[in-house]
Amino acid sequence: MNPFLRSPATRPELDGQFRPAVLANRAFGQAVKASGKALPVQLALERADGSISRYQTTVLPEGHPEEASSFTFVERLLKFLLWSRGGYKIHFAGPAQLFQKLQAHYRETPTGRFDAAIMGEKIYERPFEMLSTGAESLPPSHEITAPLGRHLDGCRIGFDLGASDRKAAAVMDGKAIFTEEIPWDPRSHSDPQWHFDQIMDSLKRAAAHLPRVDAIGGSSAGVYVNNRVKVASLFRGVPEQLFNKRIKDIFLEIKRAWKNIPFELVNDGEVTALAGAMALKANAVLGIALGSSQAAGYVTPQGNITSWLNELAFAPVDYHPAAPVDEWSGDYGCGVQYFSQQAVGRLVPASGLEVDAKLPLPEKLVEVQSFMARGDQRAMKIYQSIGVYLGYSVAHYAEFYDFRHLLVLGRVMSGRGGEVIVDTAKKVLGSEFAELEIQLHVPDEKDKRHGQAVAAASLPVINP
Repeated sequence: MNPFLRSPATRPELDGQFRPAVLANRAFGQAVKASGKALPVQLALERADGSISRYQTTVLPEGHPEEASSFTFVERLLKFLLWSRGGYKIHFAGPAQLFQKLQAHYRETPTGRFDAAIMGEKIYERPFEMLSTGAESLPPSHEITAPLGRHLDGCRIGFDLGASDRKAAAVMDGKAIFTEEIPWDPRSHSDPQWHFDQIMDSLKRAAAHLPRVDAIGGSSAGVYVNNRVKVASLFRGVPEQLFNKRIKDIFLEIKRAWKNIPFELVNDGEVTALAGAMALKANAVLGIALGSSQAAGYVTPQGNITSWLNELAFAPVDYHPAAPVDEWSGDYGCGVQYFSQQAVGRLVPASGLEVDAKLPLPEKLVEVQSFMARGDQRAMKIYQSIGVYLGYSVAHYAEFYDFRHLLVLGRVMSGRGGEVIVDTAKKVLGSEFAELEIQLHVPDEKDKRHGQAVAAASLPVINP
């Protein structure tokens, strides 16, 4: 057991073993300072576009009674950096023994190998490397930013692809004249043609409400570069050979089907943040969507996006070693188990609600929402627990992102339950992290479900 785990002052009613990452990190930092012999650790994460993210911290000195905790602290920290920033090459300046343990982690453990394979082979298409270097030789920070969306002219289609539904919007001169949400289950389908046909169906249904289509913008769960699919849970049912042959370029194929009009696809989290920035008329926005998974996106204080991944579904927020495990990565305490319909399904048994365990997660969520609408206190405990998770995790995110506004949306946030989540998170932040001065925002009920598709429509630039 990690000796720096701390029980939160505000506890999730249905999860007594929750140990927030932010509290463990602070306790570890205090121990490092108290040792009087802090050892510096500097990290540089390099991405394929040449951008580099730097991060520095300190760990316990050799011979300290809790020296072994330094590995746990840095491994969890590095995992968060990998999934928030991204990187195929890690430059490490710090204790040699710690470097060797981290190297072995990515080479020998299932969770380490998962992260290394996704970052190297899948996303950046090059070998994953971890290099030891002196602090003076560490590559300098080089962040690449660019403006995103906010183009409202002409007749546009916006779409958003989630794991339980696909949304589409017809937008004319910045006004949504049609929005639609269609349930689907893409992860169970192995035929790329099925995926192509389903996406095209939504686009055609939206196009029927426009006199013409000038541009198409979309968002989807996963990692996308230049409209190409790198990693996406939506296509997990497609065999690797077919994925490489057809899915990787499926959106380029869709663009050709629409006569190569301007077409832009980005991660759904980025559009979440964009939707928030547009609605708030503000920057420094972190957006989180609680849907079939957890999506996240970030708009900098300057109003730009970065080349970061922002895949916070895989970023750890709970350090308890018996925390729930992500079914894909096999790792514990990751965001997806706390901020998605998976979190709701996981908490149902502890709540005592009579919900059929065999129901798919989207239907379980509907059942819980129905109980909540009737004022059932057991359902209330589910949302209170998620609100506690959110409050402590927002404070954790603030150590990695410079943001003043948090936008929270997604299917889990619909109805009274969403209000409970935000109210509880605000109480946690106000009582324990008031210095952060972060404002939480929830869009109105319609925008919760369709805001991403509308914002996505603003992504492409229409050729003059």
